[in-house]
Amino acid sequence: MTDLELFGHPDSGHACKVALALALSLAGLDWRPAWVDIWAPPDSRPAAFLAASSAAEVPVLMIDGVAHAQSGAILIEIASRFRTLGGESAAGLRRGREVVLWEANRIGMCLPQLKEARRLGGAHFDPAVIDWLEGRFAVDRARFDRMLNGADFLHGAAPGIGDCAVWGYVQWLTEAGVSPSPAMAGWIERMGALPAARAPEAFFPQA
Repeated sequence: MTDLELFGHPDSGHACKVALALALSLAGLDWRPAWVDIWAPPDSRPAAFLAASSAAEVPVLMIDGVAHAQSGAILIEIASRFRTLGGESAAGLRRGREVVLWEANRIGMCLPQLKEARRLGGAHFDPAVIDWLEGRFAVDRARFDRMLNGADFLHGAAPGIGDCAVWGYVQWLTEAGVSPSPAMAGWIERMGALPAARAPEAFFPQA
């Protein structure tokens, strides 16, 4: 049996992407979370985590003792290794790679910054930067609608790794101070209704 341990934190949308993928997996993967305080100085984080993560960043997925870093790379590894969430076919895996890489450069860039800017005690951003980030999200939201193209999920009738990737930070639109399109709002509702869906704190309970 494959041993899976995921280092993460509920405030990390990137860690939540991977946790959701593991929870959704049709392979019924048995995994355990390992809570890491991402607000603490990197050098103070658990030794096992630091040994696994050269950047001292979450998420890190340990698969049979081998560390896998970067959420997009981890999602693609899950899909291809376990043939799930799009990895069952070449076309599904291709779609997953396309969405995962798009998310990393687009929504996965602007939404975390907007969320941080509006977090109590968060980083200060010049108003012009906020305007730019909001404009960037508006473009990304329209592109999301085109990618969804009337389907239930970005992978079609069932969610895949692309849906997990986008969910990572879209789940926090309110905290980021932006609104979904009607199509995105419907997708958010369907994602939240999945039996495997959890609040971030439930994915990464503090020990």
